[in-house]
Amino acid sequence: MKALRASSGKAAVENIPIPNIPGETLVRVISSGICNTDLEIIKGYAAFSGTLGHEFVGVVEDSSDDPALVGLRVVGEINAGCGSCPLCLAGDPRHCPTRTVLGIKGRDGSHAEYLSLPSRNLIPVPDNVTNDQAVFAEPLAAAIGITEQVEITPDTRVVVIGDGKLGQLCARALVSLTNHASLVGKHSSKLKLAEDHGIETFTAEKAGQLSGRFDVVVEASGSESGFASALDLVRPRGKIVLKSTFHGRPSWEAWRVVVDEITVVGSRCGRIGPALEYLAEGKIKVDDLIEDKFSLANALTAIDRAASRGTMKVLLGIDS
Repeated sequence: MKALRASSGKAAVENIPIPNIPGETLVRVISSGICNTDLEIIKGYAAFSGTLGHEFVGVVEDSSDDPALVGLRVVGEINAGCGSCPLCLAGDPRHCPTRTVLGIKGRDGSHAEYLSLPSRNLIPVPDNVTNDQAVFAEPLAAAIGITEQVEITPDTRVVVIGDGKLGQLCARALVSLTNHASLVGKHSSKLKLAEDHGIETFTAEKAGQLSGRFDVVVEASGSESGFASALDLVRPRGKIVLKSTFHGRPSWEAWRVVVDEITVVGSRCGRIGPALEYLAEGKIKVDDLIEDKFSLANALTAIDRAASRGTMKVLLGIDS
């Protein structure tokens, strides 16, 4: 099969064997979304070598441990745990010490004609959710996952830094929970996208006048400068949620965290189930975030397009 692979700072479309992992389920990929994490992995983030991709929708081709899944459209939890540690037994393998992560850690990903995951990781897609929408289940889950660690009430003043794909999803998830959801960005067209979903927006320049205004600041810019901006915007004893994954060592004024008694929280993966419910019920719209589509054979062009400044979501249609 064809697969988009990363190794030693380079990406290439290669022919590799179809996965055949005993006890796991084989999924034929229909569509896969390119994420900023994919771009950072190519640069060296997570020291991963293998097939990229973790946002997908596909059809189950074979499942030895759950035959009822065969033929169903599915999306998947990207963390595959050991199944026996306390975290896995509690139903949450996201921090299993020996977990593999689809397209990120120890497991080939979804930018391929086929992928393999344990059947317990797979969730059927409701009929009223399109393939294009289903691809957003994983990044939307990451956005909703913020609420697992930070309480958001109708009175919470929340601002998201970054008007790209992840920032848009975070703001769209949070605006349904609070009457005070804002987004800071640099691109007028992207700010307009957020405004269309009832989100107040500010340019980066305007945000400089809002020092200390927000209870919760979500950093989703994918850039080092976002950390400094978060410190400027959060109030004393407020909370900063870090969503960005980028290959580098950020430099920021850590003393301000101490002086202003700021809580800093890392937030990675959320639960796929609630994200699918949001999509099926129409609580969050995502179609306007799709910028372009490419075939897997043209995956390198798709990567270049996704890496272009200002580009929103790029999808790969898999040529099975």
